[in-house]
Amino acid sequence: MTFALTYHPETPTQIVEQIAVHHEWRSASQLWLRYHVDIPLSELFLPDPAEPERMDDLWHTTCFELFLREPGASPYCEFNLSPSSRWAAYGFTDFREGMHDMAVPQAPEIALDFGDSYFALEALLTLPDDRVLPKLAAAVSAIIVTNNGHKSFWGYRHPDGKPEFHHADCFAARLTPPVAA
Repeated sequence: MTFALTYHPETPTQIVEQIAVHHEWRSASQLWLRYHVDIPLSELFLPDPAEPERMDDLWHTTCFELFLREPGASPYCEFNLSPSSRWAAYGFTDFREGMHDMAVPQAPEIALDFGDSYFALEALLTLPDDRVLPKLAAAVSAIIVTNNGHKSFWGYRHPDGKPEFHHADCFAARLTPPVAA
């Protein structure tokens, strides 16, 4: 299945044509994602390559994100995936509350694919046992920074007001792991 992201109305851009996010369940706990950005590669600001490690504040530059929760529940988790190969995983008890580093069974595997007119980040996420649920509500998002410093916020859904990927309105995508199929 594919989710088409749109930019937030407060952060329009003419450089990015579109962002599509493909996903596939590899098992009940493993989710593969491909964030495909149609953009002239020469216009995209990418962080320097680095060792794959957990790191905070990845969203300050080009970053791809996924938020997951049980539909209707308050607790949720967040994955940040950087083209540098760095990553983050957080748990929250409620909207921007109770933030903590979320233990994951294994670090996300991040790979890049690109050409003159596109950039793609692929990631394989292994969910912790408490996130393996029959149905998941997801907020699928990306932050794109161009070489001129413009930052645009992309999501499957956006709430009214400023960009806010943690907002309940953003959890509009539905994922059904194979355990529930």
